[in-house]
Amino acid sequence: MDVNGQITKVTWKIEVLSDVHSKSMDVNGQVTKVTWRIENFSTIQDKKLCSENFTVDGNKWQLLIFPKGNAVDHLSIYLGVADSSTLPAGWRRYAHFGLAVIDQFDRELTITKVTTQVFDVNGADWGFTSFLPLTELHNPKRGYLVNDACLVEAYVFTDRSIGFISHELIVKTDSGKLKTKESDCVKAAMDNQRTTSTKAVEITNPSPTPPYCQIMAIEPEEPTEEDMNTFFTSLESKLWSSNTIFSREEAKEALAKVEKALNMTPVNFYDSGKLSPLKHAFKILASFDCSSTTLTIEQKKELLAMEESLKELADRAAKALQDKNLLTEKESIKLTITHKLDRNVIRYKDVESEVKQVEKKLAALHVQVEEAQKERENMLAERKEIFKSSKEMKMELEALEKQWAEYEAMTKVAEEEESIVLAEWGRIKDFISSIKGKI
Repeated sequence: MDVNGQITKVTWKIEVLSDVHSKSMDVNGQVTKVTWRIENFSTIQDKKLCSENFTVDGNKWQLLIFPKGNAVDHLSIYLGVADSSTLPAGWRRYAHFGLAVIDQFDRELTITKVTTQVFDVNGADWGFTSFLPLTELHNPKRGYLVNDACLVEAYVFTDRSIGFISHELIVKTDSGKLKTKESDCVKAAMDNQRTTSTKAVEITNPSPTPPYCQIMAIEPEEPTEEDMNTFFTSLESKLWSSNTIFSREEAKEALAKVEKALNMTPVNFYDSGKLSPLKHAFKILASFDCSSTTLTIEQKKELLAMEESLKELADRAAKALQDKNLLTEKESIKLTITHKLDRNVIRYKDVESEVKQVEKKLAALHVQVEEAQKERENMLAERKEIFKSSKEMKMELEALEKQWAEYEAMTKVAEEEESIVLAEWGRIKDFISSIKGKI
């Protein structure tokens, strides 16, 4: 309760349970316990709820709940690796953990399930799809929803060598305060209703009402369905602890319930959550006493022991099924990996073929480069020859230019000589022609 007198409702709590004892190993250890209280449970529209992250041995975890079931008509609860998307390839985490939906009327009737799992990239969350039938969860005679609040607990241990967590550990934890705040307040309000006739006034009720409850003194009115269910659930628990004499009809009805349960498979019985009604049925059968059908003491003891035997057998069957399902899950993972490997082999061969094609292209380009280099060398040699011949011709030209005036003078003299020769040639030609007629 805060300084203003308002009720403080804790929705998330993390504890470390020290000195938890393992009978099988005769050692003590620490177990991390988280408590998650989900209010307004029946009005939740989200398919999946994720809790806050919590840390165990340096690793981050979270709880996942499907309020309306994960494709089943059961409450589904899982433990998940909170930071799986950021972990490196090939990561693995081990966890021995237990999950519980607390019966807020009687913690002994709490539904618990315990398992061990190795988490990896192919399975980042593990748990129980069929944890608790939704009909049982919402049954007002049960204590799984009180004031529309569901109380979920998780116990996580990450040491591979030891297993501490069990149904007994979960149930006995907080055994000194077996009822939650809500159930205590509901019962205190019902007790208060019988002694008050005043207008509704808020008061703080002293012990034995828990100090965190604020009781509303309400004027007498028609009891609600929730009030009646709470009353009769409490009355039923009280009657069970008394030496009640049961009738033959009740014994027959109890026997029918037991037979109906035995007609179920152990696994279906485990998932049905019907152990609590059978507890009452076995009590009736063991207590039934009629002159013609009196049970022996040994038979009565055996009947009472059968309740625990059924629970143990159901637990073992559920564990066996889980182990079988684990193989199925691993086979599915194996098949997925095999398919990926097949695709990788095919792709590897394709890439190998593509590499060879590229190498051929590189080889062809190499030949072209060599030919181009030879062509370049030939062109460079030809260029040198052109340069050499051009240089020689230039020198020859320069020599000609130096003698050009001399050649021009010689040409002029030659032209004059040619004129003289032609003139004399013509004179001789004309003389010959003149004497031609005289001969």
